[in-house]
Amino acid sequence: MVNSIKILVIIISCCRVSFCQIKTPVFLSNTEGHKSYRIPAVIRLPDGDILAFCEGRVNGAGDFGDINIVMKRSRDNGKTWSALQTIVDADSMQAGNPAPVVDITDPVFPKGRIFLFYNTGDNSESEVRKGNGLREVWYKTSEDGGITWDNGINITTLVHRPYQPNRNTSYNFKEDWRSYANTPGHALQFQSGKYKGRIFVAANHSEGTPQRNFKDYKAHGFYTDDHGKTFYLSESVDLPGSNESMAAELSYSRLMMNSRNQSGDVRARIVSISRDGGATWDTTFFDRSLLDPVNQGSILTVGKRRGKNIIAFCNAADTMHRDNLTLRISYDDGSTWNKSILIEKGRNTEEDFTAYSDITKISNRKIGVLYERGDYKEIVFTVVKWR
Repeated sequence: MVNSIKILVIIISCCRVSFCQIKTPVFLSNTEGHKSYRIPAVIRLPDGDILAFCEGRVNGAGDFGDINIVMKRSRDNGKTWSALQTIVDADSMQAGNPAPVVDITDPVFPKGRIFLFYNTGDNSESEVRKGNGLREVWYKTSEDGGITWDNGINITTLVHRPYQPNRNTSYNFKEDWRSYANTPGHALQFQSGKYKGRIFVAANHSEGTPQRNFKDYKAHGFYTDDHGKTFYLSESVDLPGSNESMAAELSYSRLMMNSRNQSGDVRARIVSISRDGGATWDTTFFDRSLLDPVNQGSILTVGKRRGKNIIAFCNAADTMHRDNLTLRISYDDGSTWNKSILIEKGRNTEEDFTAYSDITKISNRKIGVLYERGDYKEIVFTVVKWR
């Protein structure tokens, strides 16, 4: 009864804008063993099930502490959700930044195999930037649609260049990488073209001594062409301050990575284009039509028209506040954004507060959006009809 009332309130609230969308709570603070839930990620499986992931923060909303990666399932396109399932529990340590993707090209797993990339950490981000701690990179897989998962595989030495002055370590890299994070949101698998089957995970790191305005941060990525047996690092984006990123497949075997500008000097998204599957970057620029308040954003390929890929992008489209969550559609590989759909109106009430999001394709006309709202009190799911 309580949940029904909650959903009804959300429906009434969303009808204050020019459209009405049902927004179903998925993760609610102070329930199911966690004080807070943050950093959503979502994928849709080949059988139609939707899996929603996030960080389950045991003791509070802080970015560091006892943090698990948790998951829920929907079998009805987001109308109802299962009980919470813990996928990664690093005891009292931090596990976060879930980046799921379904590998549908491995002949050994004709029904598809889920990869979940994630990070663990033994100190806060600010301390790791100073060289006091380590963020590691892992992945888990599931062969049965997320019902069971194997043990995590540590790939830190393959995709990270860690700096550990206070540890006995076998790492021997020239680059002084410190902080590290996978994309907040889904990873990518190329569906066609020269790099079909490649799994690409957008990421970011800090280099060397912390700098003012977060200029020590740079975005990068890593990828595998053999279903997780080997991994390769992309080159770093040549724009200091580039941070949390996500990638989408463009036409003609190209890739677009869309990044947060942690420096905040330009309140817009950073776009990097690759013609070699994310190994190197041909061009990097600010897309000033994609306003951003220094926040996360999500991007996804949802179709094709006239030889170009249709790209969806979702973020808090505001230069000052984490508000005005907006879904945009591009019919020309992200060169221009032809359609804009408002998900949440803005800072009129606490219920309108929006932040991190992730998106998944529901059908040729609908996109599912999983996002933080209500001052981080909940993560909700809604389905948007975009054409």
